Amino acid sequence: MSSGKINVSVENIFPLIKKFLYSDHEIFLRELISNATDATLKLKHLTSIGEAKVEYGNPVIEVKIDAEGKKLHIIDQGLGMTADEVEKYINQIAFSGAEEFLEKYKDSAKDSGVIGHFGLGFYSAFMVASKVEIITKSFKDEPAAHWTCDGSPEFTLETADKTERGTEIILHIADDSTEFLEESRIRELLVKYNKFMPIPIKFGTRKEALPKPEDAGEDYQTEYEEVDNIINNPNPAWTKQPSDLTEEDYKNFYRELYPMQFDEPLFNIHLNVDYPFNLTGILYFPKLSNDLQIQKDKIQLYQNQVFVTDNVEGIVPEFLTMLKGVIDSPDIPLNVSRSYLQADGNVKKISNYITRKVSDKLKSLFNENRADFEQKWNDIKIVLEYGMLSEPKFYEKAGDFALYPTTENNYYTLAELKEALAPTQTDKDGNLVVLYASNVELQHSYIEAAKEKGYEVLVLDSPIVSHLIQKLEADNEKLSFVRVDADHVDNLIKKEEEQISRLSEDEKTKLKEVIETVVPKEKYSVQLESMDSKSAPFIITQPEFMRRMKEMSQTGGGGMFGMGNFPEMYNLVVNTNSDLATSILSVENETEKSALVKQALDLAKLSQGLLKGEELTTFVKRSFESLK
Repeated sequence: MSSGKINVSVENIFPLIKKFLYSDHEIFLRELISNATDATLKLKHLTSIGEAKVEYGNPVIEVKIDAEGKKLHIIDQGLGMTADEVEKYINQIAFSGAEEFLEKYKDSAKDSGVIGHFGLGFYSAFMVASKVEIITKSFKDEPAAHWTCDGSPEFTLETADKTERGTEIILHIADDSTEFLEESRIRELLVKYNKFMPIPIKFGTRKEALPKPEDAGEDYQTEYEEVDNIINNPNPAWTKQPSDLTEEDYKNFYRELYPMQFDEPLFNIHLNVDYPFNLTGILYFPKLSNDLQIQKDKIQLYQNQVFVTDNVEGIVPEFLTMLKGVIDSPDIPLNVSRSYLQADGNVKKISNYITRKVSDKLKSLFNENRADFEQKWNDIKIVLEYGMLSEPKFYEKAGDFALYPTTENNYYTLAELKEALAPTQTDKDGNLVVLYASNVELQHSYIEAAKEKGYEVLVLDSPIVSHLIQKLEADNEKLSFVRVDADHVDNLIKKEEEQISRLSEDEKTKLKEVIETVVPKEKYSVQLESMDSKSAPFIITQPEFMRRMKEMSQTGGGGMFGMGNFPEMYNLVVNTNSDLATSILSVENETEKSALVKQALDLAKLSQGLLKGEELTTFVKRSFESLK
């Protein structure tokens, strides 16, 4: 038996603090399972190259709870340690066994899957244990070793009678950490962190029905046997080649990742790169709502099949954080801060690669089956539009597949849109005017009026559309977007012929004066226009610039552009060729005249969704009265 003090020097304590300062105590189980996996994968590699003359077999990692003894056991069948190796890897903190192993076998071990820093993560055990024991037997022909430490620098190391290869870690759970003696808690952590570890993990047993004998009678009762309960999938889909997977395989893996999700993904993107960094994974495009926030934190980040986090900002481009799936990269450390990620060169390369890969996949889907891509557009557009705004490289590529649908379900790329609209929707200065609706139901009357004039109307209804069209206009000369209920359409688009007004200039002046006595000046600017007699008598529009700036301030643009709250200002466009305009002038009773204007204004407000609360109640009562 020997005893001594664990070697913690100034030279090696700082890397320990810098890399492995855990704030979440539950991490200990992830670290110990990772170490057990390392030990097993190392043995697999050494047997494959002939350095370990033992049978690798079908090793498992077992986790056992001894609630009565207040102990937690983690048992592996890996390469184990000699007493000298325990001294080296356990007592000399911050001397990484995995790093030394990889350095020694760097040419043959690069694909061995060794996870990390044995000796460092091990000490996370003391966050939950008052005492830790290691009972280990090396694959080499040497005696087993038994190491014990109570969390102080004092330890004991003696021989043990263990005869089977591998290591058993015994944690004597501290009084303030007894939650880790609960089966449900350990199961939760194993599923969270180790669901896809490359070595099978056994946790308890389960009953499995035995096959019914052929000669069994009708009164046969099913018999069961106890089998090991393996809680992980050692070979998840992202570790396989895309050519080895079917579409159903991808869908099954999606269900495995999100067992409580009942929707099917629209499509997936399989990531697989080994230079200049290592990264694998599968990203899924789910059906998305317009709520940008509730969709986030659905991508899981792994390091060599060990779960790290589901907060992937900084690694995945922000616009893609609304997707679902898995990313696995050994080039991302297990414990990182966001500032570290933002400064890390590899992480930036990974982010750029994912952007490019997603762009290429979208272009491929568009080219291979445009009709299918168009069908899915409304379910994915919010991600793509967000990407066009936030990622310059994605914006450059998106021109090939970003779509602009119309109310008639025609889908154009921007280049196609320019070509299609140029003959009919060009203003007097040669600018192409693109009309769009942000709410088809609310703006239905305006859409119909535009269609009657032969104009095509796009449907752009995402919450960030104001920002997007601002960018498109800035990057495309002589292109402007105008919402269909904005400043009157016929003022912006070249008309084939001017409408002649029924009213004289004196009658127009009188009409405007009458209307302005009823309509609140602080909210409405009255404009008289000679339009087709079939057009609505009163139309409420909003100046395009003011409305767009207001929308941008409500969706994050306020901070960006330094804009405050914009007042609600509207145009009341009066069609001087309507029968109503003539009727208003012909009514002599001032009360009746005001009531006529008020009713017409309320009808225009109703069509824009602006008539609410008390005003709506009064309008309904007044309308019923008129029916009498």
